[in-house]
Amino acid sequence: MPGPTLEMEPVEPQSLKKLSFKSLKRALDLFAPIHGHFAPPDLESKKIRLSHKIRLEYGGIKSTTDPNQVNTTQSDGNNQASTPSNALALPELFCSQLEVVETFGGSLGKLNHDVLRAGDNLTLEKRCFSLSSQNLVAFGLGNRGCWTGTENSKDPRTGGTQNALVVGPSVQPGAVSAPLPHGNTKIPGIPYFIVALINEVSFPGKSTAVVSSSRPSERNLSTSAIMERIPSKWPRPVWHPPWKNYRVISGHLGWVRSIAFDPSNTWFCTGSADRTIKIWDVGSGRLKLTLTGHIEQIRGLAVSNKHTYMFSAGDDKQVKCWDLEQNKVIRSYHGHLSGVYCLALHPTIDILLTGGRDSVCRVWDIRSKMQIHALSGHDNTVCSVFTRPTDPQVVTGSHDTTIKFWDLRYGKTMATLTHHKKSVRAMALHPKEHAFASASADNIKKFNLPKGEFSHNMLSQQKTIINAMTVNEEGVMATAGDNGSLWFWDWKSGHNFQQAQTIVQPGSLDSEAGIYALSYDITGSRLVTCEADKTIKMWKEDENATPETHPLSFKPPKDIRRF
Repeated sequence: MPGPTLEMEPVEPQSLKKLSFKSLKRALDLFAPIHGHFAPPDLESKKIRLSHKIRLEYGGIKSTTDPNQVNTTQSDGNNQASTPSNALALPELFCSQLEVVETFGGSLGKLNHDVLRAGDNLTLEKRCFSLSSQNLVAFGLGNRGCWTGTENSKDPRTGGTQNALVVGPSVQPGAVSAPLPHGNTKIPGIPYFIVALINEVSFPGKSTAVVSSSRPSERNLSTSAIMERIPSKWPRPVWHPPWKNYRVISGHLGWVRSIAFDPSNTWFCTGSADRTIKIWDVGSGRLKLTLTGHIEQIRGLAVSNKHTYMFSAGDDKQVKCWDLEQNKVIRSYHGHLSGVYCLALHPTIDILLTGGRDSVCRVWDIRSKMQIHALSGHDNTVCSVFTRPTDPQVVTGSHDTTIKFWDLRYGKTMATLTHHKKSVRAMALHPKEHAFASASADNIKKFNLPKGEFSHNMLSQQKTIINAMTVNEEGVMATAGDNGSLWFWDWKSGHNFQQAQTIVQPGSLDSEAGIYALSYDITGSRLVTCEADKTIKMWKEDENATPETHPLSFKPPKDIRRF
């Protein structure tokens, strides 16, 4: 027999619209953004709290002698007496009148309390000062202030001590005038002073009273107008004339990937994706010779300054030595397991260095064709290399984002620089200084040699893959980007003074505006770029430019990134 059935409570019928509204209200209650917000500030209550605070802290010195009457005459003509005061009176120096004020551990912009007090830490114009009631500095705008006496200095008329710093639009009678410590910059139309207690500069004696002169209360000057401006320690860039393109050379049938200059500065050679090496006259830009022998694009070129040899390397794993008297290959260096991306000649001994996709930099004896060392240690393609006569004699950059210094005697790593975050595709050794620069997509960095200490980043970011870079003796560094940008930099300061953009030759796509290699001639007065539109462009300084027509626009960096 079935049990008794329970009666269900009747459910109130609700429309879909009402249910939707209830759901929306519940969601609003849960996720409303205003829940965590403070109530809006009440200006009236803030004014009451501020006045109460001022009355509590400064009520005892409210009736201090008026600033304009300090050191005034008491009675007859020459019998003047100064009224000593040991109170700290700051009726005008509220923090609301100083715009750039920072406290250590406090908030940027204002102090934690509304009136300057001894013991506060101020940071004004990037300099930190600790406020104390013993050291007083007046910053003058307009007329000069005067410092009346020191501790234990007797007033000749009254025999009493006077140790007050009086700040006002005119020198008080009987005051010992002293120049203000940070100099007075005269600004027309501002005939009053602002007083600050600063621990950095000490007066000969201790002062215990500061009186500020009356001035319009609506004035609200920023501290940048009253503080001494500290000159930046960053070196100012040297002015360089802008560079302009004066010649375009066509002749290659593929991307132009590499370039090298003859030590006599009469010709230069370029290697291309059309598998040829072409030799050009520097003065006229005419083609002198075409060499064939590679079966893939030619990525690296170098011309010996001791022999009549030219060296080439390419994606076909081959490294070749060309005799320029016979215009033919006389040696080949076998050993790379993949394409060879970079090539360099040692400046003093007969060795050749090549780096490639097999992550190894190989050291070759030029004459015997023997491999001396295989400098292994990189985790990815070695895409840039340069050599020096002294240690570190070999420096390599790689797609693994590192730069390695190598000991050429033992074939071991001396140091590894890990400052870059992207592939180091290009490096440039300064011709005079013991320093080099390296470029990747994140930044261009300068390092000192021989230790490899990081110097600084260049002050701008090219924001592209940088394929090549070079620097001349005058300190003009050029960097070439994958997007056709050619930027010129002042070496010493890292200032980018010109941003040029290459123009593709007619019939090419805009996407072919890429620069793969560039080099200065031996004098450093001409720059040659090798580009993706199959052309070679030559650049020189604009001889009509002056510092007046092309002024230097340089702002020292406020904070420089360490890495």
